[in-house]
Amino acid sequence: MRKWNFNPGPAVLPLPVLETLQKNTVEYGSLGMSLLEMSHRSKDFEAILNGCKARFHEVFAVPDTHEVLFVGGGASLQFSMVPMNFMKDGAADYLVTGTWAKKALKEAKIWSAFSGGKPAAAASTESENFTRLPKPEEWKFNPGARYVHLTSNNTVYGTQWHAFPQTPAGVPVVADMSSDILSRAVDVSKFHLIYAGAQKNLGPAGVTVLILRKDWLAECPDNLPTMMNYKTHAENNSLYNTPPVFAIYAVMLVLDWVKDKGGIEAVEQENNKKAELLYGVMDANPDYYKGTVTDPASRSYMNVTFRLPSEELEAQFIKDAAASHFHGLKGHRSVGGIRVSMYNALELYGIERLCEFMLAFMKSH
Repeated sequence: MRKWNFNPGPAVLPLPVLETLQKNTVEYGSLGMSLLEMSHRSKDFEAILNGCKARFHEVFAVPDTHEVLFVGGGASLQFSMVPMNFMKDGAADYLVTGTWAKKALKEAKIWSAFSGGKPAAAASTESENFTRLPKPEEWKFNPGARYVHLTSNNTVYGTQWHAFPQTPAGVPVVADMSSDILSRAVDVSKFHLIYAGAQKNLGPAGVTVLILRKDWLAECPDNLPTMMNYKTHAENNSLYNTPPVFAIYAVMLVLDWVKDKGGIEAVEQENNKKAELLYGVMDANPDYYKGTVTDPASRSYMNVTFRLPSEELEAQFIKDAAASHFHGLKGHRSVGGIRVSMYNALELYGIERLCEFMLAFMKSH
């Protein structure tokens, strides 16, 4: 029996995708070899790679002005690559809204020691333990910055930008969308760079998707290490070195699955219903299921975080949930509590079942 998988990443994948991967792990099509054995220089993989790119343009409405690239290293590598390619000796603004945004700024500061750049927090809610997003009156953008960096969804603290900040005109915007890409419609044209580790909403761990404005590539300096330069990956169609073949194929299958569900709009509607159900239980019982996000407008629809009246009850909740086949509900080790990660592949029925469990647990404890 498959468990209800609430892991924050690597996370749940659609069952049809897993079944197709299972089949092609042994033999891909009629090639007589596994997808895992396939040469990344083969015509068969080139078709997969280009097919995955085409599906991104279609399903996520990526305009022709942007290139779709696939690299390794996770989103964490992008924390370094972004300032190396685009900050140079200029300023860069960071909206520090959680663990990963804080780490991104840290890497920019490390690179500034070599480049002379001036990265800074344009806003931060760290003093409030990231329990909300910064409000417009708290944003202090530098109109001369080389870019603004934001994290669209915060997996640890359960916050999410539902309306992206109004940044200074002409300043490129970079977004880490690792944990909510494909969960809702996004105007990609407003971003110079979107990057996302695949292991939450896109596929298995091992590949990072970049959606990068083609004309911004001209800003990349030529004196960077080869693999750290975005030009390298763009000029070689993501094939400068061996890419994560299997993971890219899985991402293509996930994009097909989203399309078959009715596209981004249908997925977004279902995600909204899941959030409405879960937050509805919490709001109806705020003394028992206390959300950690202090501003309702900041609540994440991907990662819902809450506490129970005691740590003992939280431990019992996790134990009883596991016995009912609800897996991965323990909060991040840095904050504790409960975290419900409900990415695209987690069915609405799974949230309905969890809400029933939550009400029954509260009644019996």
